[in-house]
Amino acid sequence: MSSLTQPATTFRQAAADGYSLGGFCWRHAQPDSQRPLVIINAATSVRCRYYSRFANYLFAHGCDVLTYDYRGIGESRPHALRGFQASWSDWGRLDFEAMLAHAATQFPGQPVSVVGHSFGGCAVGLAPSAGQVRRVLMVGAQFAYWRDYAPEQRWRLLGKWHVAMPLLTRLFGYFPGKRLGWMEDTPTGVVKDWTARTDRYEHRPSGRYLPEMPFAQVRAATLAISLTDDPFGTVAATERLLSYLQGAERWHLRIAPVDISVEQIGHFAFFHDRFRAILWPIALQWVKCGSLPANGPGQLIR
Repeated sequence: MSSLTQPATTFRQAAADGYSLGGFCWRHAQPDSQRPLVIINAATSVRCRYYSRFANYLFAHGCDVLTYDYRGIGESRPHALRGFQASWSDWGRLDFEAMLAHAATQFPGQPVSVVGHSFGGCAVGLAPSAGQVRRVLMVGAQFAYWRDYAPEQRWRLLGKWHVAMPLLTRLFGYFPGKRLGWMEDTPTGVVKDWTARTDRYEHRPSGRYLPEMPFAQVRAATLAISLTDDPFGTVAATERLLSYLQGAERWHLRIAPVDISVEQIGHFAFFHDRFRAILWPIALQWVKCGSLPANGPGQLIR
């Protein structure tokens, strides 16, 4: 994990149900109603500190930035996870919604953009106030329908995430991902949502808690970036999520490692510092301007 870089400060924000969420803020000294505020939604069970260097990059190039941990993770983890109630839908409808409320009170009038990694892209469409978001950038975004995994890894991933993970969760009362070196420890409800084998988000266990069809309120211009060597964020998985965003303009940018002269990128490395000069400008220009750099890598599909 990367360490936090200055000038980040800590903050806490209560969700609508009273749960206290922790995060980090990069904020310029002088307010500016035209300055974009970027909220970074993490991948499932990845601490928000993972995105600190990327957040600092956005800050250095004229954005205010918020990162935060969903309930049960990192800065928002309770004393004990056994028996702790949290689901994917909670992470979107309560926790991301709380960040939108924080934005409205602490950054009034500033345009809001969201960078969503993996499930973090899905979380955007679960918040009741998602309509206030101006732009969305998704990276490897999907909701883990197993048939969408890359064919050459599908059965291994099915065994790891959809067989071993729920069995271990049942045994421990939460998923002990940290001791396995897989990811952060994860609440049971999140595991149930992740490992459900339905191709529809609203049919996941926590989908019943959503007040209406998820994603319908999203009106933001949305760019989904997928990497050709990402076994989760395949074309099928990315397009499945984008198909929910009927009220938004949507673009899909498909980038291969060879496009940027590297051997691999995968599901996580887009946010690694080594791609600061190659991939991060794509994100910056999208959240600030809603456009792509000239002669940038990848194949764009509208």
